[in-house]
Amino acid sequence: MDFLVGTFRSPLIFTLRFTPPDSLEIIHSSTACGGHSWLSLSEDHKFLYATVWSSPPSIAAYQILTGGTVKLINTKPVRSLSGYTTCTTEHVFTVGGPTGEAFAVRADGGLGDLVQELSFRKPEELSDGARDVAHGNFGGLRHGAHSVDIAPDGRSLYVADIGHNCIWTYALDESNKTRPLQLKTKHISPRQGDGPRHTWPHPNGKVLYSLQEHSSIVDVFSVAHDGTSLQHIQGVKIIPANKDAVHYWADEVRLSKSADGPPKYLYASTRGLENETMGYVAAFKIDMDGMIIDSALHIWKTPTSGGLANAIEPSPPVPGSNGLEFLALTDSQDGLVFILSFDGRVIREVARVQLKTGDGVTATAATAVWL
Repeated sequence: MDFLVGTFRSPLIFTLRFTPPDSLEIIHSSTACGGHSWLSLSEDHKFLYATVWSSPPSIAAYQILTGGTVKLINTKPVRSLSGYTTCTTEHVFTVGGPTGEAFAVRADGGLGDLVQELSFRKPEELSDGARDVAHGNFGGLRHGAHSVDIAPDGRSLYVADIGHNCIWTYALDESNKTRPLQLKTKHISPRQGDGPRHTWPHPNGKVLYSLQEHSSIVDVFSVAHDGTSLQHIQGVKIIPANKDAVHYWADEVRLSKSADGPPKYLYASTRGLENETMGYVAAFKIDMDGMIIDSALHIWKTPTSGGLANAIEPSPPVPGSNGLEFLALTDSQDGLVFILSFDGRVIREVARVQLKTGDGVTATAATAVWL
């Protein structure tokens, strides 16, 4: 089982191979056009789209070659440092801090024309300069729009905005080649200062999860038939009850990938704001409709703070695993990539590798996508 890992600053994309139950190795490193903090795959897994931490900022398109190496197709400039990309067969969407973009997809999988720009700040606020926060402000990502995800039916799009403490919802009509997105709602988070960082839709399209960076909570929203109206249903803390969220910045929310029906578990991760504060990965049971059942089944302390990452990505189902699930976990502090297992009760580390550049420098692991 192969997966790709990008880095925040090194111009490399690593291909890793996990052989269940506990073998992990780096099998390739492909030359990249910059550091890639976020990766997204096309539906057919033939193309990879990535944020580029460069100056000026941009996003990139790659062709995925036999063996899991990648080849750059092209790049396109964006107005602000991008934090996230997602794609359909028609468009690539990206957001970062004060702005976002929609690009057409070319026949060769490359990035085509810019078809729509999004703005989440007034013009005088677009510079969104440095703030006095741990690790820096990343061009406004710490206080602006941070993610963009598409509903399972392709009719809606969700943007989590830390700074506005909200989720922006858009109607998506890809037959409109010049303006596919129409703003619908600004859905304010349930608590002041939550800081929505990432959202993730349930495959049923009726539930949307929101990870709150500042409060270390995952909230569950019902999604109306229109695909853009949200109603808060429940929220759960994803760090131990005796820990104060002020020492953490939550990172990711994802669902398990079951081979025999809807997802069984929700996974969420947090990072420690300081190197000496370890992060956590939490697992929750969810019902057939996507509602969270009770408190966390297990909250596992990560080996490091996670740095800028501690991003989790559940693997595809593993045949013959007898219900055992696996997740990739990335760490930028020490350049580590872990494989975690979950048996429905306990999260465990089963393997790890460290990413290095050709000259032996630690490469800061960012996020992973399974091929």
